[in-house]
Amino acid sequence: MNAKITTAEQEIIDYVESNPASIANVENEKKRYQNIAQMQMNKRKSVQIKLLESDIEIIKAKSFSQGLSYQALISALVHQYAHGKIKLHVE
Repeated sequence: MNAKITTAEQEIIDYVESNPASIANVENEKKRYQNIAQMQMNKRKSVQIKLLESDIEIIKAKSFSQGLSYQALISALVHQYAHGKIKLHVE
């Protein structure tokens, strides 16, 4: 995913990259901000959806055979679809 950055953000990046000595412990700060960004990207949000009971029972059975919770299986499917790893075939 390529995030678009604003002109102001690019100016900050250019400044920091051209003056690394201006920040004490620049490597530690870079790692700290990378960790903050990673945590933000991995944030989870609870959602409520209505599914057919029969679909839930099938998903539970399949997830059990994979050693996963059904919620983890549904989450993995949504994640893969969102990132184009699987396609939806509508009949």
